[in-house]
Amino acid sequence: MGIPTVIGIDFSDVMLTAAKQNCQNYSQLSFKKGNAYSTGLQESSVDLVLQRALIHHLKDLPACFREAYRILQKDGVYLIQDRTISDCLRDGDTKHIRGWLYSLFPRLINYEEKRRFSSDVIINSLKDAGFKDIEELQLKETRKIYPSKELLFTDIRRRNGKSILYQLSDQEIEKFISYLNTTLKTAGEITEVDYWTIWKAVK
Repeated sequence: MGIPTVIGIDFSDVMLTAAKQNCQNYSQLSFKKGNAYSTGLQESSVDLVLQRALIHHLKDLPACFREAYRILQKDGVYLIQDRTISDCLRDGDTKHIRGWLYSLFPRLINYEEKRRFSSDVIINSLKDAGFKDIEELQLKETRKIYPSKELLFTDIRRRNGKSILYQLSDQEIEKFISYLNTTLKTAGEITEVDYWTIWKAVK
C-alpha cells in the first residue's frame, strides 16, 4: 500500500516471532512487545492506529482507547475492526461457516454476548477518550479460499483463525466437522467470509 513505516505490537513473544518470520521480506515493518493499554510508543508518534479483532479480548475498553489517543498525532486516524454480537450471530451458510457454530452449540451465544461490546458502548467510549468524527462501517471480508472442504476441516481441527473454537472440546470439533461435511455439498472450492464492524475515529 506504500506505507513507509509500520510497527506491529503484541504482548506474545510467540506471535511476535511468527510475525517477524512471515514479514521478513518487508523492510518497512518492525515489531515491538507491548499491549493495548501500554504500547511503549511515544506520545503523538503515529498517524494511524489499526486494531483488528482485538477489543473483544479486552476488559478495559476506555484504557485501550486512551492509549490509542495518546500515541496518535493530531488528526491521526483510529481504526477498530471487530465483531458485534449481530455480526457473530448471522445465520450460517456455505460462506459464513462461523454462523453454524451458534446453532450447533447454543452456549457459545452466551459466551459471545459476554465478550462483545455493543456499538453504542464503543462509540461513547471513543467520545470519552476525546475522539471526533466517529463513523461506523460494515465489512464483508473474504477470510480464506479453500480448494477443498477437507482443507477447511484441517483448519478447524487446528482451531486456526477462530479463537471461539478453543471453547469446543475435540469431540465437539468433530461434531462440527461432521455437520459441515453433510451440509457443504460441493467437492470443490469453498470461499469463507467473515462479517465485521469497523469504527473510524479522528484525534
